Order: sequence, then structure tokens, then C-alpha cells
Amino acid sequence: MELRHLRCFVALAEELHFSRAAERLHIEQPPLSRAIKELEEELGVILFDRNRRGTVLTPAGTVFLRDIRRLFTVLEHARENVSAIAAGLRGCLRVAISDGAIDPRLSAFLARCREEEPEIEIRLSEVPLAEQLRGLRSGDFLIGFAHTGDVGDDVVAEPVWQDPLVVAVPIRHPLLAHKEVPLQELATHPLVFCDPQVCEGYCRELARVLRPMEREPNVVAHVASLHMMLTLVGAGYGVGFTTAARMAVNQRPDVVGRPLALEEAVITTYLLRPQSTILSPPLDRFVMRLRSQAEG
Repeated sequence: MELRHLRCFVALAEELHFSRAAERLHIEQPPLSRAIKELEEELGVILFDRNRRGTVLTPAGTVFLRDIRRLFTVLEHARENVSAIAAGLRGCLRVAISDGAIDPRLSAFLARCREEEPEIEIRLSEVPLAEQLRGLRSGDFLIGFAHTGDVGDDVVAEPVWQDPLVVAVPIRHPLLAHKEVPLQELATHPLVFCDPQVCEGYCRELARVLRPMEREPNVVAHVASLHMMLTLVGAGYGVGFTTAARMAVNQRPDVVGRPLALEEAVITTYLLRPQSTILSPPLDRFVMRLRSQAEG
């Protein structure tokens, strides 16, 4: 079994069309067909069903695709590590960030990691929660940060930071009469929410906090970033939500932050990692350093 066979298989499995797969691989269709035939003969299984409706993966092909993707992930990680070592580093940690789980504490933590172990490259990827969980399970990411612990039994969620949830209110708004905004007061005002597809875990936690409201929230806009939320709030579209830490570093003259009158109105940042992962020494030091900072 050669890598060219596996690359041909993955291309065809993802395109499910011989001509498109061949074009993607920059080869003619006959060599692609031969590579698939050779691979099936070597494995002793049929990987694709070919009929008048097109090309589809067989159940065996579906399982094989999952395993081969994992193999290519390992190969890519090996390439990254050898490149890092050649550049004078000692390895690479791939970290996923979801739900906008970025605040000054993360910046300070990463700066500490770079200072204490400059030979370890920390590669960050900002991705939706669903993609982070897939990446953690497949090995694309070694560890991640998100705003939810509801991630399934095969992923460990460890709380590291908690922040009070605050209401972002336009200047000269009636809600500013309250030093702490009662939850039921929000029911009479338009709200600006983060897009659930962008910040899935954060939206789950926000929905948990707002669940006791007697009326359905009047959501007038969904946004993909904190900056857009503050822009719409400042323009008077509605009121929004963020954490006290983010509000402190994104101060605007047209937006004021008010805490909610709820003790449980907090957003937790979780460290996520696969249940089955055996921590390498660099990753173990990363986790211990993070726990030390969180406890401090």
C-alpha cells in the first residue's frame, strides 16, 4: 500500500466523482481508476459502489476513510514537528480556541509559556466548537479552550477561569438606572446575540443564564464578533452580552457594562482534551502551568 494510493482514495472519497478527483490530484482519470483498483485488490474489499447515479462509499470505504484521515493527520504532525526541530524548536502543540474564549489571561498565559519554553511552538487555531471537538477526537488538536463543558464523555472539560456576565447597554439607556440589571427587565428590550454557529458553547451558557426569563428573548440580530456586537449596541439596535474581562479591554464611549442581578450569571472557560490522550511531557507542562495560573 503506497501513499499515492491513499491520496487517490481520499480525493475520490471526498469528491465522489472520478473526473473531479483526478483534476484535484492533477492526474488523468485512468491512473486514478487503476490506483483505486489496486488498493481494493490489496485490501480485499470494495471501497466504492459505482452505479448510474454516481460513486458512493461502501460501509468499508467509510471506515477506511476515517482511519486514513487519522493517518494523514499523524503524518502532518510529524512534518510539523520535524520542521520545528529543524528550526531549533523541540516540538509543536496544536491548540484550538472556540466561542471567542480569548481574554488577557490567555494572552498572559501564552506569553509565560513562550518565555519558559521558547523551544516549544504553540500553534493556535480559532474554530467553531463542533470543529474543535472533531479535531480533538481525530488528533488534529491536542488541547482546546471553549465556554462549555457539555462536550461528550470522550472529551475532558476542566474549568480554568470564570467571569461575570455583563450586559452591554447603549449610553443614555433606561437600563442604566439599575446598578445590576434584573433579568426580567431584559424581556422588554431588543437583544443582540452572538451567532450560535460561531460561538456555540458560549450561546449554550448564555441560554442557561437567560432561561428563567418569563418571556422569550427578543433577539433582533446575530453577530459573529464582540466588536460587531458593541457596534450595534452603540448604535442603539439593542443590548448585548459579554464578560467583565472582555468589556474591560474593549471600552467604548457609547457602550456601558452593567452586571446582571444573578449570582449564577458567570461564563466559564474550559480546558478541553481527549479522554484517551496520554499527555506528552511538553503538553503535561502546558496543563500544569495553566492550572497553576488558574489557582493563582
